[in-house]
Amino acid sequence: MSSDKILGQVQDGIGHIIFNNPEKRNAVSLDMWQRVAELLDDYEKDPAVRLLVLSGAGGKAFVSGADISKFESERATEEAVAEYGRRTGEVYTRLQEFPKPTIAKINGYCVGGGVAVAACCDIRICEEGSKFAVPAAKLGLGYQAKYVKRLSDIVGPSFTKEIFFTARLFDAAEAQVMGLVNRVVPADGLDAYVADYAERITANAPLTILALKAAVNELGKDPEERDMVRCDAMVDACFKSQDYLEGRRAFLEKRKPEFTGG
Repeated sequence: MSSDKILGQVQDGIGHIIFNNPEKRNAVSLDMWQRVAELLDDYEKDPAVRLLVLSGAGGKAFVSGADISKFESERATEEAVAEYGRRTGEVYTRLQEFPKPTIAKINGYCVGGGVAVAACCDIRICEEGSKFAVPAAKLGLGYQAKYVKRLSDIVGPSFTKEIFFTARLFDAAEAQVMGLVNRVVPADGLDAYVADYAERITANAPLTILALKAAVNELGKDPEERDMVRCDAMVDACFKSQDYLEGRRAFLEKRKPEFTGG
């Protein structure tokens, strides 16, 4: 594992990105975002990684947003704000477009940029004590429309407005009602639950999952920007794969299939 404020680990086909700044509730600075981008590149290229889990260290927070103590050095001028937005925006886009399944394992506070990170993931699983907020209106920050859209695509326009207008903390039950999280589990069962979910997903046919994620991502774009030819090609690849043959044989033989991604 790396030993800085962003940790990376691969185990049993699962890549991990861990926000490791617990003394600041895992607030994120520009150098931390850069490390996340590097790990995303590594995991995308690594065929041994079939799924990515993002989590926060320390037990009290997933990600609590930007490191406000660094605003004077990283976001004090118009040019710095633009550069910060460009660099962080690239990481959010890379995470959303990461081709393999992603799970946000959320414990404690998930605030500001933490909600943005979670919104870029495919599945969000939190503990019962988790708290969510986007406090931009308390700081005078602006969110570009393309970033607001990610949240709105998940919870809808009305809840998006409520989250931003009130800037208050929402508990896990409220987050689930809004559709912000897929599952809420007891705190002492979060690790096991996410591990089980990850294992379930990685046991399935990788090409099928990659094709499905690509299709959902393309359908989320404006019609003129969609690459449906690529999506059709990925579906064709599923039917031409050895995994499709293995899946049929395993079904007929009443056994668990062993998929290889080929």
